[in-house]
Amino acid sequence: AQELVRAHNRVVRNALKSNAGKEVKHTGDGIMASFEASSNSVDAAIAIIKGIKDYNAESPKIPLHLRVGINSGDPIREDDDLFGSTVQMAARICDAAETDQALVSNLVRELCSGMAVEFRDTGQYGMKGIAEPVTLYEPVLKGG
Repeated sequence: AQELVRAHNRVVRNALKSNAGKEVKHTGDGIMASFEASSNSVDAAIAIIKGIKDYNAESPKIPLHLRVGINSGDPIREDDDLFGSTVQMAARICDAAETDQALVSNLVRELCSGMAVEFRDTGQYGMKGIAEPVTLYEPVLKGG
């Protein structure tokens, strides 16, 4: 189990480093990160999914799987941690993702207009505490 945690941390932290991400905290079964630009978060998510697929191709005996959820907004910052509805929505988006999938909110999709990424509409999801269903999108490299 610890081997998988180390592999997870290596893949995620490499993607954060390569895309100007900041690790906020290790949650026990994942990593919460922040970015100054939504486009960096999407690039990191794509790198994480690719990194996991590469790891699994090289280490099929013990596969690693994860999910990524991205939202954008102004979280509450306190004691080197992030809180608030922006963070809660990101966690709910992560919960909605399938295995080895990244999902983003519509706001992230709109902020990333013009990137070399397409955003595939994955449908509407009911979110705890949100009255209306939320449409989520999967970022995919154009032509990929």
